[in-house]
Amino acid sequence: MNEKKIDKKALILSSMVCLIPVLAGIILYAKLPDTIATHWDSTGAVNGTSSKFVGSIVFPGILLAVNLLMQPIMRMDPKYANMGEKMKLCVQWIIPIVSIVCSGTTLSHALGIAVPVQMIAPMLCGLIFIVVGNYLPKTQQSYTLGIKLPWTLHSEDNWNKTHRMASYVWVICGFGMIIASLLPYRRITFPVLVACMVLIPTVYSCFYYKKNEGGTK
Repeated sequence: MNEKKIDKKALILSSMVCLIPVLAGIILYAKLPDTIATHWDSTGAVNGTSSKFVGSIVFPGILLAVNLLMQPIMRMDPKYANMGEKMKLCVQWIIPIVSIVCSGTTLSHALGIAVPVQMIAPMLCGLIFIVVGNYLPKTQQSYTLGIKLPWTLHSEDNWNKTHRMASYVWVICGFGMIIASLLPYRRITFPVLVACMVLIPTVYSCFYYKKNEGGTK
């Protein structure tokens, strides 16, 4: 079996899910105002708008296009065979889920339906990070998926140790984002948690390299 052969079934199913928001935008198009909200701040106040065509059709259409390109792009990775099947599946479905949630929120708001936008985004991010974090230890070296640092790409041992540690950080921070979405200080806590997810694994990988792989020589 060709390991780089595109999984047509997964691609078709995920693209069909991405197509739902596009079809919803077309069906509801006449009922939408000419200008709709497409971006909100951490308090739920609108701070970005677009025409209804761009907001209801173009944006979900872009996500559909990205989804169609994900598998071919991943298969260009020389280390594609190293990517865990569960991680590949996880990545394949992140975009469709994001498309459904984001377009659903945009269309609902445009139709006058009250939605807690300030809570939806951090909750969605938190759930994604929890799921991805759970699969990080199962991800082997590649140039597409995972924590791609000079030290992790240099050493398989560093890669495995860093991803095992990062798994705990990402899951904990993911739950932190969900909790923060219910609190009034999400504007501060969310960036702090994201910074922790980036900095802690990076620092750990660097120190691990210096301590165990001759980085001090």
